[in-house]
Amino acid sequence: MSTKALTKPGEFFPSLFNDFFKPWNEMADINSLWGKTMTVPAVNVMEDKDAFTIKVAAPGLKKTDFNIDVDGNMLTVSCEKEEKKEEKDNRLTRYEYNFSSFSRSFTLPEMVIADKIEAVYDNGELKVMLPKKEEAKKALLSKHVPVK
Repeated sequence: MSTKALTKPGEFFPSLFNDFFKPWNEMADINSLWGKTMTVPAVNVMEDKDAFTIKVAAPGLKKTDFNIDVDGNMLTVSCEKEEKKEEKDNRLTRYEYNFSSFSRSFTLPEMVIADKIEAVYDNGELKVMLPKKEEAKKALLSKHVPVK
């Protein structure tokens, strides 16, 4: 039985070029670094008239795992978690280590009151509330414009 390489229509010499560029393609692959998959949690950013809210999906963590820092107009949410597991038997000791981390940075708009930023972690979701200055709240008031 013979083996035939599958190619896309219009693709010539797939194995030659794929093999030639393979080292560079693997190095450029951001999802695979040193054989480990990197993950960044999903983030939702919402705005209403009083505040911005950032929600980070991060199940399985504790509130003490998070670091939230404001440096100038940059808000950084990061997390580091290290787990160690040890199993002992009469003849064998087994150690397992797991380390995971992520960091996300957001540029704060001028209308945010940096001193009043708050964060709550509940049910696997980190919620960061960014209150707006009073001037920004007034600027977002709705207004009806009549047609002339």
